[in-house]
Amino acid sequence: MPKKTPEQQLLLGQIKQVAEGLAQTFAPFTEVVVHDLLDPEHAVLAIHNNLSGREVGQPATELGLARIMDPTYEQIIANYPNQFSDGRQVKSTSIGIKDSKGNYIAALCMNVDLTLFRGFQNMLSRFMAVEGTTPARESLDPASADLIRSRIDEFAARMASTPRSLKPDDRRSLLKELKAAGLLEVRRAMDTIAVHLGVSRATVYSDAK
Repeated sequence: MPKKTPEQQLLLGQIKQVAEGLAQTFAPFTEVVVHDLLDPEHAVLAIHNNLSGREVGQPATELGLARIMDPTYEQIIANYPNQFSDGRQVKSTSIGIKDSKGNYIAALCMNVDLTLFRGFQNMLSRFMAVEGTTPARESLDPASADLIRSRIDEFAARMASTPRSLKPDDRRSLLKELKAAGLLEVRRAMDTIAVHLGVSRATVYSDAK
């Protein structure tokens, strides 16, 4: 890896500060990542509100590699659809950072987990539904994994949180609600819940006791 100039080191340090401030402002539903494009094999320099499960030191993404190869590559790509490895829908924004020579040295990326907002949307839809014109969501497919995920999203929204940010006590309350609704009897319910909460099956079984 080429040695960084004082200017490049200063820029990277300032970007890390900006990332931390953004992460604190938009916690818990926005992941903020700093990519060091001068070290593509270990590009992830900092990650806050970790929602994707990535780690510091992981390699550059395709977008990062594209910027490394082409200094004229678009500098701001905002609000593009994305998803985490477990299928959660994400809205992403990537901002390329250049040095005084016009070369990309870093990228500041924000990934908004839309789960929380989907929960708000579901709650608002149910609140605004008029009897006789909008069928209840639960009646469409009472044995579906989608219904379990929807109930989890709604619970997290009531807690002003995301499913993956729920505290143990909140998870236990959630499991009680799901059990009362008969949703723990759904086929592979525990697997669906574990993936959506980002915890192990053993944790879900423990919380359900």
